[in-house]
Amino acid sequence: MQSLYDYDYEQIQCLAESYGWKKFRGHQIFQWLYRNRVDSVDEMTNLSKETREILKRDFMISPLKMIRKQVAHDGTTKFLFALEDGALVESVLMLFDYGKSICVTTQVGCNMGCAFCASGLTKKKRNLTSGEMVAQFMAVQKELDKSGDRLSHVVVMGTGEPFDNYDNVMNFLSTINHDRGLGIGSRHITISTCGIADRIIDFAYEHTQYNLAISLHAPNDQLRSSLMPINKAYPLETLMHALDIYCEENNRRLTFEYILLKGVNDRPEHAAQLARLLKGYNAYVNLIPYNAVDEKGFQGVNHEEAMVFYDQLMKKGIRCTIRKEHGNDIDAACGQLRIKELKRGYEE
Repeated sequence: MQSLYDYDYEQIQCLAESYGWKKFRGHQIFQWLYRNRVDSVDEMTNLSKETREILKRDFMISPLKMIRKQVAHDGTTKFLFALEDGALVESVLMLFDYGKSICVTTQVGCNMGCAFCASGLTKKKRNLTSGEMVAQFMAVQKELDKSGDRLSHVVVMGTGEPFDNYDNVMNFLSTINHDRGLGIGSRHITISTCGIADRIIDFAYEHTQYNLAISLHAPNDQLRSSLMPINKAYPLETLMHALDIYCEENNRRLTFEYILLKGVNDRPEHAAQLARLLKGYNAYVNLIPYNAVDEKGFQGVNHEEAMVFYDQLMKKGIRCTIRKEHGNDIDAACGQLRIKELKRGYEE
């Protein structure tokens, strides 16, 4: 049974018309879902009983249920959800001075195979539908509704590669961005990609105001290919060409994510190479403390070591920040909670 969350605002109006109803009926359904945040069709009280019975017959609302929740001392909350087919996905609520942000998962497992990442410990089983992504957002928002809070920011950086599930991701963002529903501002939405150049070009021509973040993690092809197999398909020259097109089409600042791995990509020569690679771009580098994954064997740097790398970049004119650690007393790395549940014997 399909979820009503699979339909963005325009699609749900077309859905209404397909049943012989007026487009306005679709508007009403959309408002019930996202303004009133109902859990059942029966709560849509301005729809006729006949309309509600048809919707209940053909659709569900949320296609997931919560399996586990972990809350860190800093308020970071990790949610583990089961989908209709039994697959597990994670979402993370993070608290910032500027608001509350959710990190959304786009795939069950991941095929990108990044050497340091827990998400890739299980291969991709399938893409998530747009409704399954919306449902993650809605489940976390409904938790916040209990205290009168709201999500203000969205990062598409959970398990999976968003641009490997491009159409569903864009449909999901259309739903949460729509001002007649949740109204999450375009500039409060960030999509992260490990560098699928073809899709970056597609995204460039969408001319959205969403933020784009590139998971870079290495400043040269040899090192990046050893850490991120995607670099063999889209080496740095190809990736940077796609980003040139993006920058020509969009007056938006780029973010480059760079996980600092002790003794691997944190040396002075790496900072110098990174500065040369990014020279001339309207961009900044987000230096990320590494959440260790037992199966991977990498170690993160301490704060003092991160500051050395930070200073080297800043002296070369590259703006950067060191990301504040969140949830380091829980299973913080992407995919860790899901992997732990699978090890307990859960069968997807």
